[in-house]
Amino acid sequence: MLELVLTGLAMGCIYALLALGFVLILNASGAINFAQGELVMLGGFVVVWLTADVALPWYAVLVLAVGAMVVLGVALERFAFRPLKGKPFVTVFISTIGFGIVLRNVALVVWGPTPRSLPALFQPDVIRLGGAVISTQHLFIVGVTLVLLLALQAFFVRTRTGVWIRAAAQDEETARLLGVRTGRTMVLTFVLSSLLAGLAGFLLAPVFFIYPDIGHLLILKLFIAVVIGGFGSVPGAILGGLFLGLIEVLAAAYVSSLYKDVIAFAVLMLFLVLKPEGILGEPISEKV
Repeated sequence: MLELVLTGLAMGCIYALLALGFVLILNASGAINFAQGELVMLGGFVVVWLTADVALPWYAVLVLAVGAMVVLGVALERFAFRPLKGKPFVTVFISTIGFGIVLRNVALVVWGPTPRSLPALFQPDVIRLGGAVISTQHLFIVGVTLVLLLALQAFFVRTRTGVWIRAAAQDEETARLLGVRTGRTMVLTFVLSSLLAGLAGFLLAPVFFIYPDIGHLLILKLFIAVVIGGFGSVPGAILGGLFLGLIEVLAAAYVSSLYKDVIAFAVLMLFLVLKPEGILGEPISEKV
């Protein structure tokens, strides 16, 4: 049971990072980024390529991967969002889908359709704790995610830039009147979201195959996590991702791996019917 819980938490951490980056952009711009799954895919491919094909040392891989995700975040804000600011929702929606299609085809041209994975990061790749066999990679995923979430909490609460980002996300016009450079904070938000997606891709690569079309699957899991946690809630995105990871792993173990996605969608439907605001979302009211 301990192995299953740890595996579920590890996958949940990846979903949580993916959902967190999505919610940051949603709160900052009011738009839905349908290219978030492709950012994870590209982050995973970059790390696998630099590590397995180019054989660079880890510090070089880290620097180059971070640089690539920063560039992608800036490009997403500059070309898919900024020109369409104030436009109808569907326009931005289509723009992000187009950006994702471009990223997916770039990956297909550069790396081909063959699924790739990252070799195990640690040796031995499992440790024994009593009668349980625990994956060191799963422990690494949970540990990195926990440290990152604590660092993000400190960043948003204790740094001026973090406070500016929160202020601009809550009320952009008021924040601008108070002297916050909202254009800069918007770019920083997109960069942060892209970095979270790249980290999710890096953590996913050793435990799952990376391929150009994986973004479709990830965006569906992202929406399940966000809806379960509470649409637009940052803590809810984290909680929803962890909950989804546990549900999938337990369903695969006790029901069937063939039906784990079906069960995840069934849980989503239950939430939409019984608690549509999600675990930590605000109550939904209807205008009359």
